Amino acid sequence: MEFTKLEEIELPAAFDAHVHLRDGPMSQLVTPTIRNGGVNQVYVMPNLVPPITTVQQCIEYRDRLKAIEPNVDYLMSLYLHESITPEVIREAKKAGITGVKSYPAGVTTNSSSGVIDYKTFYPVFAEMEAQSMILNLHGEVPSTPSHAPSSATKDSAAITILNAEPAFLPTFITLHKAFPNLRIILEHCSTAAALAAVQSCGPTVAATITAHHLSLIIDDWAGDPFCFCKPVAKTPEDRDALLRAVVAGNGRFFLGTDSAPHDSRKKRGEDKIAAGVFTQPYAVGYVLDALVKGIERGVVKEEEVTTEVLEGFLGGWGRRFYGAEDKREERIVVKKWRQNVSDVLRKDGLEVEVVPFRRAEKTWQVTWK
Repeated sequence: MEFTKLEEIELPAAFDAHVHLRDGPMSQLVTPTIRNGGVNQVYVMPNLVPPITTVQQCIEYRDRLKAIEPNVDYLMSLYLHESITPEVIREAKKAGITGVKSYPAGVTTNSSSGVIDYKTFYPVFAEMEAQSMILNLHGEVPSTPSHAPSSATKDSAAITILNAEPAFLPTFITLHKAFPNLRIILEHCSTAAALAAVQSCGPTVAATITAHHLSLIIDDWAGDPFCFCKPVAKTPEDRDALLRAVVAGNGRFFLGTDSAPHDSRKKRGEDKIAAGVFTQPYAVGYVLDALVKGIERGVVKEEEVTTEVLEGFLGGWGRRFYGAEDKREERIVVKKWRQNVSDVLRKDGLEVEVVPFRRAEKTWQVTWK
């Protein structure tokens, strides 16, 4: 297969292992776009306001999503919080909840209730290990406050959004060593260092890579709020390492878009820019575009982008790690550069609107067989 010469390709429907579908009007706007992106199965993040910390909340949230778009399978997660106990983990397992998402306190959108000390959750992790539930890690540490005294960074480097991910990796490795049979996913890797850390771990560890991190570097988001996310995109070398991981990661890395919708006013009309890139309606197309660019730059070889790689990264490897069978067994046809990315996503009767990644550009068009 000469990937760059293809005009269309048929693939199994994708599995997106990391999505933000929000709630209320925003959820009504974005949830119907999942299938537009070639995806029929998603792993849903729990950082609502308030966060999803009980089994009942989680099941009710899943029911709301199903009511909006019934033709998608929703894998659900709890938010790691002081109220999560081993007993809650056992209850969650019985209810069919897949995993628990950990956010360091204050590091990203709706993470104010996040983790300060991971050791306090060791009994929870031990029960998750016993129940074969997945721990999803947002792999960053909070930035050093700008008003912190100089003594605060005397013995260690100050933390910024540029080194927040590398600074978290020792914690990640420590957790894996403490619980070697706990299934852990390091979410939305943005650096070559994170990829290497995952590769250094045993087979119970994997990682997600977003569509936008396969394309962006720091210069792209520095002047464009719609490319700003956390973790932020890093250097060209980091971006290219992510592309290499797609084709040469031996199934350890798979798609988790981290598609994160924010009302357009929160991206450019308030004092602070909301962190999140919205990619849901064009998920598969964005990945294919990034691979084309990677081949053109010589980062990825033409012969490395095989049907096996595409099927694996876009769904197969993630489903295997999650133990998530695609009961629908649907297939998509993706046609090269036939789709115009909309300027804005809106719907009559809803006050929110969202600007997609790479607005007004062309990408691959998804049709369902």
